[in-house]
Amino acid sequence: MTKILILEARFYQEIGDNLANAAIAELEKADVDYERIQIPGCFEIPAALAMAVMSEKYNGFIVLGCVIRGETSHYDYVCGESARGVNDIAISKKIALGYGIITAENHEQANVRADAGQKNIGGRATLACLSMVKIKEKLL
Repeated sequence: MTKILILEARFYQEIGDNLANAAIAELEKADVDYERIQIPGCFEIPAALAMAVMSEKYNGFIVLGCVIRGETSHYDYVCGESARGVNDIAISKKIALGYGIITAENHEQANVRADAGQKNIGGRATLACLSMVKIKEKLL
C-alpha cells in the first residue's frame, strides 16, 4: 500500500491547517495511507525531508508551508533556500514529491492560495505527489 508523508511548516498555523486539511482530503479520497509531521518553518523542510527520505518508509512526500514577504530580504532567503533544498533532494534521491509551499506578498494572498475552495495549493500538491508516485513506479 502507498504511504505518503506530509511535512507541514507551522510558522503560519492557520494557513498550515488549511493546506494540510486540503492535502488530507485528497489522500483520503484516493484511499492512501499517510503520516503528518509538523516542522517549525519552511527553511527547515529540506532537512526534515532528507531525514524522512533516509527512513525509506514512504512512497511519496508532500511539503506544505507558507512564506509571506516582510520588510527585509529574509523572505528571499527562505523561499530560495527552501525550494532549492527540496528540489535538490527530489532530484538526487528520485522521490515522488508534491510541492505545496506558498510564497505570497501578504496574508490575504496566502489565505486564498491555501483555501481548498479557491487556489487549493494543498490539494494540488497532493495530486502532484500521487501522480509522481505512479510515474516513479512506471519508470523505476
